[in-house]
Amino acid sequence: MQIHPTAIVHPRAELGPDVEVGPYCVIGEHVRIGRATRLVSHVVVDGWTEVGERCTLWPFASIGTPPQHLHYKGEPTRVIIGHDNVLREYVTVNRATVEGGGLTRLGNMNFLMAYSHIAHDCELGDHIIMANSANLAGHITIGDHAVIGGLAGIHQFVRIGAYAMVGGCTPVAQDVPPFMRAAGGYRGRLYGLNSIGLRRHGFSAERISVLKQVYQILFRSGMRLAEAIKQVREEFKDQPDVMTLLTFLDSSKRGICRSGSKDEEREG
Repeated sequence: MQIHPTAIVHPRAELGPDVEVGPYCVIGEHVRIGRATRLVSHVVVDGWTEVGERCTLWPFASIGTPPQHLHYKGEPTRVIIGHDNVLREYVTVNRATVEGGGLTRLGNMNFLMAYSHIAHDCELGDHIIMANSANLAGHITIGDHAVIGGLAGIHQFVRIGAYAMVGGCTPVAQDVPPFMRAAGGYRGRLYGLNSIGLRRHGFSAERISVLKQVYQILFRSGMRLAEAIKQVREEFKDQPDVMTLLTFLDSSKRGICRSGSKDEEREG
């Protein structure tokens, strides 16, 4: 363990083997930091916060600070961050609220670029990329392998599905289904599959072709969404990716982003 002499580490904080705490870092009383995690400099980790193994927190990251919520009264709500995450400069992760379940969670092997923000009660999976200044409001869920573009703003309680991509500067007020692309300067809309991302993650041409067919039925056929879901369920019931997509649609509470025009859509 290496702790720079200018760092302030509460004596009851728990630091695992090979942790590095750089200059001017501050670590609070209830913090636990796992093996081989590195705090480069000027990092604040406070509250009831757990940081996993082999993470890197770059200067001025602020983790586990109170939620930006008017009803928060200092309750011991938590932040849990998994293993192998990179949090770049000025990233902020707020702890949760009692009303929201008491936990803000970040999974494993995520890359949060500078100035990105995770608000209270968010649940993020694994292998997520958040580009510079991407912002999550409270109670947001993001699936594995999703990409959130720079300056995107996600409304509270919205869900972003696995392997989805949200374009830069996109405001998102409704759910973005798995495997899809969303973009738009005023309100996020769907523009087909995240095809490039799916190929990069090993999806075969056959899997992508099936998802494209399903997208056309769900969002381009002109049918009501409930009718389109029924047709897709009957025609593609043996396709696991399709069932994942339909489960997401069935469980939506905020509604699904509408599709953009055909003229605007480009291959992803």
